[in-house]
Amino acid sequence: MSLQDVLSKHIIAAIKVNYNQELSTVEFQATRKEFAGDITVVIFPMLRVVKGNPVQIGETIGQYLVEHVEDVVGFNVIKGFLNVEIGNEYYLNFFNKVVSNNTYGFVNPTHGDKAIMVEYSSPNTNKPLHLGHVRNNLLGYSVAEILKASGKKVYKTQIINDRGIHICKSMIAWKLFGQGETPETSGLKGDKLVGNYYVKFDQEYKKEIKNLIAEGQNEDDAKKNAPLLQAAQDMLLKWEAGDKETVALWEKMNTWVYDGFDVTYKNLGVDFDKLYYESETYLLGKEFVAEGLKTGVFFKKEDGSVWCDLTDEGLDEKIVLRSDGTAVYMTQDIGTAIQRVKDYPDVGGMVYTVGNEQEYHFKVLFLIIKKLGFEWAKNLYHLSYGMVDLPSGKMKSREGTVVDADDLIDEMASTAGEISQELGKLDGYTEEEKQELYKVIGLGALKYYILKVDPKKRILFDPKESIDFQGNTGPFIQYTYARIQSILRKANVDSIVLLSTEDVSMHEKEKELIKQIQLFEEVIQNAAENYSPALIANYTYDLVKEFNSFYQNVSILGADTENEKLFRVQLSKVVANIIKNAFGLLGIQVPERM
Repeated sequence: MSLQDVLSKHIIAAIKVNYNQELSTVEFQATRKEFAGDITVVIFPMLRVVKGNPVQIGETIGQYLVEHVEDVVGFNVIKGFLNVEIGNEYYLNFFNKVVSNNTYGFVNPTHGDKAIMVEYSSPNTNKPLHLGHVRNNLLGYSVAEILKASGKKVYKTQIINDRGIHICKSMIAWKLFGQGETPETSGLKGDKLVGNYYVKFDQEYKKEIKNLIAEGQNEDDAKKNAPLLQAAQDMLLKWEAGDKETVALWEKMNTWVYDGFDVTYKNLGVDFDKLYYESETYLLGKEFVAEGLKTGVFFKKEDGSVWCDLTDEGLDEKIVLRSDGTAVYMTQDIGTAIQRVKDYPDVGGMVYTVGNEQEYHFKVLFLIIKKLGFEWAKNLYHLSYGMVDLPSGKMKSREGTVVDADDLIDEMASTAGEISQELGKLDGYTEEEKQELYKVIGLGALKYYILKVDPKKRILFDPKESIDFQGNTGPFIQYTYARIQSILRKANVDSIVLLSTEDVSMHEKEKELIKQIQLFEEVIQNAAENYSPALIANYTYDLVKEFNSFYQNVSILGADTENEKLFRVQLSKVVANIIKNAFGLLGIQVPERM
């Protein structure tokens, strides 16, 4: 039972005994630094049940707690706030429980609980991954890890958009201008090579439009009549008809892209349990549309198209099948969701990591699946996130102005190297060790900068600002972890010794640090509930700030007694372990030395 639970039980009893009233809930908050106390009870909400002076009510409850709760050693009341003082023994007992638990805060899945499937990345196979994909991947991967740590079984997945006119644009450009170029002959990653031809298509297409306009066509007609676009449209029809040559080219170029993606995912440190491909799923939803027509979930218009009426839910009518019987995106997404539960029958909910421009799409999708009668529809969540901007402005794939994910990862490592050299932090490292550390620092800076922000907010990403060894940054936290490792190496303490209040007199800074450690379990649960890695990131920063304050005020290795030294070393080790585990939830590595 947590401290809050114990106090709540006794506060409710105090109200019953002293006022003969039934209190249902108790509100707590952290005690403000300027007041004595460890946890604060807010009296004002109780006034709805208990009539009287809030200060007097606080005094009465405080007295009751001192008499009935062993860990409560004192209290003070400031206006409507009861500040409760908790004895050192309580904190030492808690610390002794977690000191040997390397996964404190993590919960194992309960047998029989439903799993959650988290979808992220979901790229197109006509270009490499870019900065927008980086935020998507980091968010999705981190949320999956946080859900796991909170006690859920998790499957990581993506749907790869490997079909459609945009894919055919890359294919036709390669066919016309590629001269048989391959990743091997060009020395380029496959996704970059294919992306170059997507840009090439746009360049040549614009030239054709310009020429047609010069010949007298208006702009709209020129765009439709450009031979290159017509060739891409013809290629799409051939692909859908299963033309052997077209399908073979499609398979070859997609394989190049997948090989390229695999390298980027590995460098980014993300993975998947199951891949779905749009080319295999785009027809999936049709049978459920047919079923929904029978049950009245959908209706058919005169032209033969099929729709879902969502006006009662405050939305509009949504098409799910065109008049020629072809599927739309919504049809595909309905089918894919249902197929996923068929593939993984223990899935009871899904999280879709997709940009906020798709919010309406997911509202509609979730409503339709609910109308189709699937119980798990109530556990569908759109992890909507804001765009990532750069100081230089917006990115456009077809114009080749995107920030490539691989280039960004390299740039971060390079920037980390420059800053580390300026600070002179890496004396005594081999060149190989330095390069490896630059990657860890650079990638840590990138991930932390993106994940510390609430997912819904738009981000202006500045690589230089993110690699700072001071403030709320990845490198600052990594540096603190490495500092603790240095202390542990010097201390050379192997065995864990449980200490009591007779062995150590606890310093206020030690107590504050233990309070911060206590929060980790609750923070994981809150982060999982809110699908927010930002809560983990900012908790870790607060923990590191608390540790640094402890480090500056209390001598660890120069403690007055051996027991105090032992306690402080063990306390430092627990902090380091939580930093490592918290950063693991964000997909960030921590270096043993810096």
